[in-house]
Amino acid sequence: MQSAAIQLPLFSEVDEPDTMSGFSVRESGRARHLSIKVFPRGRVEVVVPRRTRPAEVREFVEAHREWIRKARAAYAAEHPPEPFALPDLVRLNGIERKYSVRYEPEQGVASVKYRTRGSAVVLSGGTSNEMLCVKALKRWLTSLAKREYAPRLRALSGLTGNSFKKMHVRGQRTCWGSHSSSGTISLNYCLLFLDPLHLRYVMIHELCHARHMNHSRRFWNLVARFEPNYRQLDKDLNGSWKRIPTWVGIY
Repeated sequence: MQSAAIQLPLFSEVDEPDTMSGFSVRESGRARHLSIKVFPRGRVEVVVPRRTRPAEVREFVEAHREWIRKARAAYAAEHPPEPFALPDLVRLNGIERKYSVRYEPEQGVASVKYRTRGSAVVLSGGTSNEMLCVKALKRWLTSLAKREYAPRLRALSGLTGNSFKKMHVRGQRTCWGSHSSSGTISLNYCLLFLDPLHLRYVMIHELCHARHMNHSRRFWNLVARFEPNYRQLDKDLNGSWKRIPTWVGIY
């Protein structure tokens, strides 16, 4: 299945870190060789061909440990590390809203549930477990994005005359959005943290892939019909990872 997408500046498809300390591992059907990516906040990802042995991965990382150290140091000089902290307030500029977050611990509960009360998100259960809280917040973001994105995407579909069959919302680490050859548009819930114009642009971009599953001149001419400022908006997205809170875990 083919797909076209707006890529994040760096990528990963790992949902949680690998058990090997210090880096995560992603298998890729496209990879022919092992490679290492260091992200702006210091996270390290190893991209490997399918069926690569764990011992081979460890050896590869060990051989490149000095390069990893230098890459992390270079990023740290430009972007000081941000400590992890669960949020008390979540600002979602993309839909011009903000939500307070409350934590209600319950003894003996090994899960965390969320519920919304107006402009508040309440997490209840084993809230002393930060990872469970993050997962609950991501479920909330996914649910909220589905409700908020759907009417916007339908309206832009009518404006552009480009249809789609389904809309999915995910926390992709590879891209802001994608459009598959089957007509499914996938949108990143992290767009909630960006500006409304960036959210709108990504939707237009993916809708235009209904006609051109590439980034040809004809594709960009079509995008320009509905978003004349697409060049600047597309360029902005390269640095927009900085606006995603640390707790989301994208970088």
